[in-house]
Amino acid sequence: MDKPLSNRVAVVTGASRGIGRAAALALAEAGAHIVALARTQGALEDLDDAIKEKGSSATLVPVNLKDLAAIDRLGAAVHERWGKLDILFGNAGVLGELSPITHIDQPVWDEVMTVNVTANYRLIRSLDPLLRASDAGRAIFVSSGAAHKCLAYWGPYSVSKAALEALVRTYAAETATTPVKAMLVNPGPLRTAMRQKAMPGEDRMTLKTPEDLAPHILKLALPSWTVSGKIYDFPGGGKVLTPQMPV
Repeated sequence: MDKPLSNRVAVVTGASRGIGRAAALALAEAGAHIVALARTQGALEDLDDAIKEKGSSATLVPVNLKDLAAIDRLGAAVHERWGKLDILFGNAGVLGELSPITHIDQPVWDEVMTVNVTANYRLIRSLDPLLRASDAGRAIFVSSGAAHKCLAYWGPYSVSKAALEALVRTYAAETATTPVKAMLVNPGPLRTAMRQKAMPGEDRMTLKTPEDLAPHILKLALPSWTVSGKIYDFPGGGKVLTPQMPV
C-alpha cells in the first residue's frame, strides 16, 4: 500500500474525537507518525490503539491548550526527537456560548480566544522553525463559515475564527518563499459534538461526518500540495477560496 507520508511527523490538536481523530487516523494510514494532543488521556489511548491498527505509531500528549507554556515545551520536545515537523493540523477549538455579545461573560470570551486564536499563534511560534526544517512543511487550521457570516449570537466563535483566518493568512505571507504552505479549512456542518451543541434540534444523520472530511485534510498535508494562504471549502466541493475585502 502506498504510504505518501512515510517518515513524516504530524502534530494534531484536538485529536481525541471528531475532526481531529478522523484526520489523525487518515494521516497515520498514509504513514505519518502522529503527535496527538488532547485533554483526555483515555481517549488518546483509544486513538493510539486505532493508529496501531493502521500500521503507524503515535506520541500521546495529554494537554489543555490553555496551558500556553506547554505549547512551547512541545516545540522543544519535537525538535529534540525529530529535528523537524512536516505537518501541523490545528483543529482544537471551542464554541463558547451562543448569546448576545453584551451577555457574554469575560471568562467565556477569554477561553474562546485563548483556545481558538492564541493557542494557534503559540503553536505557529513554537513549531515554525521545525516546519521550515521540513522539505515540505504543511500547516492546516480549521476555520468556519462563521468567520464570514457574523450571525447574531455567534459573537465569540465568529470573532475567533475571523482572527484565526487573519493569523494563518499572515503566516502564509511570511513563509511565501519557504517550503511551508499554510492553509485554512472550512469544514461546513459536520456530525460533531460541537455542531450538536450549537444546533441541538438538527437531524445529525443528514450531516456529513469527520471521516468524510479526513481525506481532504490528507490532501492538504501532502508534499504535492502547493497552495498557501487560501481557504479550502469542503462544503463547496473542495474549492480553494481567496478571501477578499468587500467591494
